[in-house]
Amino acid sequence: MKKIYIRVVVFALFVFASGLLSCKKNFLGATTITNLNQSTVFADSTNTAAFLANIYSNIAVSEAANSMGNGGLDAAGDEGAPGTLLPSQATYWASGIINAANVTDNIYSTCYTQIRAVNQLLANISKTKLTLPDNQPGSRAQMKAEARFLRAWYYAILIKHYGGVPLVGNNIYNYTDPIPVQRATYAACVSYITSECDSAAMVLPYTQAGPNYGRASGGACQALKARVLLYAASPLFNGTTLVADAGGSIDASIVGYPVADPQRWVLAKNAAYAVLRSGSYALNVDSSNKSRPGLGFVGLFCERSNPEYILQVMYSDIDYGHQLEAFWDPPSRGGANGAQPYQEVVDLFPMIDGKDTLTSAYKYNSQNPYANRDPRLGYTIIHDQTVLPVRLNPPNRTPVNIYLTKNADGSVTNTVGADAVTFGTTTGYYINKMLDTNACSTDITQRTRRCQPLMRYAEVLLNYAEAYNESKGTDSAYVVLKALRARAGIQAGADGMYGLAVGMGQTQMRTAIQLERRLELAYEGFRFWDVRRWKIAGTEENKLFHGMMVLHSGSAVTYNVFAILPQHSFSARMYLWPLPQQEIGKSKDLVQNPGY
Repeated sequence: MKKIYIRVVVFALFVFASGLLSCKKNFLGATTITNLNQSTVFADSTNTAAFLANIYSNIAVSEAANSMGNGGLDAAGDEGAPGTLLPSQATYWASGIINAANVTDNIYSTCYTQIRAVNQLLANISKTKLTLPDNQPGSRAQMKAEARFLRAWYYAILIKHYGGVPLVGNNIYNYTDPIPVQRATYAACVSYITSECDSAAMVLPYTQAGPNYGRASGGACQALKARVLLYAASPLFNGTTLVADAGGSIDASIVGYPVADPQRWVLAKNAAYAVLRSGSYALNVDSSNKSRPGLGFVGLFCERSNPEYILQVMYSDIDYGHQLEAFWDPPSRGGANGAQPYQEVVDLFPMIDGKDTLTSAYKYNSQNPYANRDPRLGYTIIHDQTVLPVRLNPPNRTPVNIYLTKNADGSVTNTVGADAVTFGTTTGYYINKMLDTNACSTDITQRTRRCQPLMRYAEVLLNYAEAYNESKGTDSAYVVLKALRARAGIQAGADGMYGLAVGMGQTQMRTAIQLERRLELAYEGFRFWDVRRWKIAGTEENKLFHGMMVLHSGSAVTYNVFAILPQHSFSARMYLWPLPQQEIGKSKDLVQNPGY
């Protein structure tokens, strides 16, 4: 079998497009196929494989760097500002004006379209001429297991957005059928997703390699299960008070578990530990250059295959170098419209010894603010004078000029081009996370073979540390945090603690884990959901954020923090997304989330 790529054969795109056209009436509308009908598709093994490949095509629908129009989820929360000032999904969330009428239906419609495609495949794959043994990739058994994992994946996306959603089982509905759209309880959705993961994991190989790299695996099934159970154990859902907090009459069991149960943390811990115990994954570590600590961290995002990736978005040869760079690179390197990091994110990165700027042995200098910091800062954030490749000239690497010039008369002018504050970025920063160190946007001579991670081992480690701390103690959590900090290039220190405090209790460790999660997983699509499941978004996303203005006056350089208006606004209803109004309008049985 060939690799699963986003770019699929023409017929699969046609099938998918036909499905979208038929969904104008209802998200579960029948797929319209003309000369290429179901019999034709599933009678041929190549066509069937391509049909499955197309179900993979939207697995990053929630994490896409442009999912909000002028940024991704990172532009809708406390990680960054939208890439432009134009109204968008990002500005609706940041300003608190999101509602059922202006929220995108992309998540809802895309997930259910692909869930329906899974059900079509499962219902028809018995007609496909497949002769491979069940234990080989490309066999009927493994294709069915991949499809079941993908169905669980899309349901997991739905419940983190909306809470409980309609569960359609294996049914494929046509226009003439009465379509049940009553929302299942959150508990029922969690149970369904985890059981599907368990069933698929029994069939799939634990890891995929060679021509099958990028397909669903047993490890991906277990990692998804661990993630879903972690969310289920978290304060937003475990003993939910959302209905009372946001207002409304919806049954609380739809948006979470009405009664908290600490045992849910144990389930989450055990599920994450199953991945760790397998020994199939590891942190990507590179200590080859002592003068450049943290190479394992930055290097993993440039490698197509590494020991840390569990599930990733695969791109074809034609697409190399034209995804993240296109949005996150500065304008001088061909980027545009990506989220732009806030100063608050920069300030969170500790010094190189792992201590904060007040307690570190390295003296923090506000006029040289990026010196002696956690190496992940430079690998995550592009700031003034970050060195990047030059477009159309691969060997050359030059600093990015994100500064303004202060003249002798006190006036300020932009003399350095499109990258500076108020011209290219509203915050003084660009995102560097996951960008290939040798690639530039839209430059065919500087492509990358990178693929984008959706689940990686570092996340599973952090999931385990969090669940362990909430259910058992702090010892294993210490092991995880030290491992991540060591890989990041933070100094161990005389005590071997990598800047971590000794003897932390549960509350202190919780704070440490939340910080480490924010640093390690920044701009990978996690923070928007973490502040919600922890129920801290009311504090973290209801504030005024800041940027950095760099001024050059002759040889003197000054750094000035400035406020970015308007202030973000968050209300309790925003812990969940509203169901799109057009879906609510189709049936009286589909109830809206509280506060909308």
